[in-house]
Amino acid sequence: MSMNSSMKKMLRDAQKMQREIEAKQKELAETEYEITKGGGVTVVFTGDRQMQSIKIDPELLESENAEMLEEMIKLAVNEILETIQEDEDEINESVTGQAGGFF
Repeated sequence: MSMNSSMKKMLRDAQKMQREIEAKQKELAETEYEITKGGGVTVVFTGDRQMQSIKIDPELLESENAEMLEEMIKLAVNEILETIQEDEDEINESVTGQAGGFF
């Protein structure tokens, strides 16, 4: 195999990996993630990190619960974003065979 054909094969392989990653990232972007914290706060995000909804148990809306409610929202959002990042890393690793991927 000549150097030129080796380079062409490497380029084709890289383009194929890029297409696979793009397809899987599109699928990830359309996936919904839902996390509930403290039994009273539920957040829903899509894999492209867009919040779709937040539900709060009406009993938590009393003023003495404000700090606890804020903490539950923060924990839920952080956990869901971490889960999405883990899934994205898994996609890159599954396609490229390396943590972090090529792209």
